[in-house]
Amino acid sequence: MSIERKTKKNSLSFTIADLATEFDVTHRAIRFYEDQGLLAPLRTGKSSQVRMYSSSDRTRLRLILRGKRLGFSLAEIKEILDINLYNKPGGSILQLERFLQTLAKHREALEQQMEDLNDQLNELASHELQCKKILADKRAG
Repeated sequence: MSIERKTKKNSLSFTIADLATEFDVTHRAIRFYEDQGLLAPLRTGKSSQVRMYSSSDRTRLRLILRGKRLGFSLAEIKEILDINLYNKPGGSILQLERFLQTLAKHREALEQQMEDLNDQLNELASHELQCKKILADKRAG
């Protein structure tokens, strides 16, 4: 027996197929995020094998994927998501401060990588010029 319902962004529950389709990820990826403690779907059906994801799980998945695109590790994403901003006074402040720290760390790493790449490009350009000069000298004679 399959679960039939309309897939809407404002729906209260989503199947793994709904989320996989909406976010263009595999079922396996979503199950992996669940195994890592990033998502916690409600289990229903025989032997609790059917996963039903809440709107909160859907939002968390969107944030997980955004964090991955920004280069965050799953541990960093989990740390940011696990700050309970609803049950703690100032929770949203804590979350934003932690997010800013993580962003700064990633920005610094990317800036260092960019500097390293620019150094490599400059070195390649220098070697290229030297090779062209040697080749021109050899052709001239």
